[in-house]
Amino acid sequence: MALRIVKSTTSARRKMSYADFSVLTKKEPEKSLIEPLKRHAGRNNQGKLTVRHRGGGAKRMYRVLFALESRLGQTASVKALEYDPNRSAYLALIEYSDGLKGYIIAPEGLKVDDKVIADHTADTQLGNRIQLKNIPTGVMIHDIEMTPGRRSRAVRSAGTTATILAKEELYIQVRMPSGEVRRIHGDCFASIGPVSNPQHSTIRIAKAGRTRHLGKRPTVRGKAMHPAAHPHGGGEGHNPVGLRWSKTPWGKPAMGKKTRRNKRTSQFILRDRRKK
Repeated sequence: MALRIVKSTTSARRKMSYADFSVLTKKEPEKSLIEPLKRHAGRNNQGKLTVRHRGGGAKRMYRVLFALESRLGQTASVKALEYDPNRSAYLALIEYSDGLKGYIIAPEGLKVDDKVIADHTADTQLGNRIQLKNIPTGVMIHDIEMTPGRRSRAVRSAGTTATILAKEELYIQVRMPSGEVRRIHGDCFASIGPVSNPQHSTIRIAKAGRTRHLGKRPTVRGKAMHPAAHPHGGGEGHNPVGLRWSKTPWGKPAMGKKTRRNKRTSQFILRDRRKK
């Protein structure tokens, strides 16, 4: 899938690019499969700001995803490919013979009228959902369950893919998109193929307005704030921060000091993602 490049009529549009939506076949979502999505703008249940730089943006409706494994052995037909504002991947609208409809994360290359099925021993065809123990080594997968029966959790972002490396008695060794090699129970389900919209990471936003449409607010330098809002704030004109070292908005050292604990070891992680 290629990107859509716009004409350089202004300085902002000169480097701007969009996702190519020509692969999508439907503009409006299925009304029976959407729910209201409340926006919190970075506030918690007490109304206090816990995540900065969030708020505003276009209103969204949540698309409810369907678990193919809830209907084992039943074939569904792909009716449409749709855009989802809540995730980077595209969605596929599927329909069963009895009229039941649902959304699944669309793999790259899936087309309208293709058939998908979830089964313990289904073919390794694009979009099918199979237990890990029945998928051959070397096959690319996505939308992976981490615990049997607990719905999929991993490898759902645009363009990502994991690979089956080896099989043990109960567990399957899977290389994740981060490079981590992880042991996952063989009874977990996964979908065949890479996730759609692989060019998402190369899109150039190019102007502030598009970022505001996404619900992201500006990041302001502490030096430009007043002293009650940030340790770097205050002063007349362009002044240094007046500290021996930079600080966070909450008064802790901003550079050099470790702020995270060491990651705990796990029997399920065979290779750390940091060790290339």
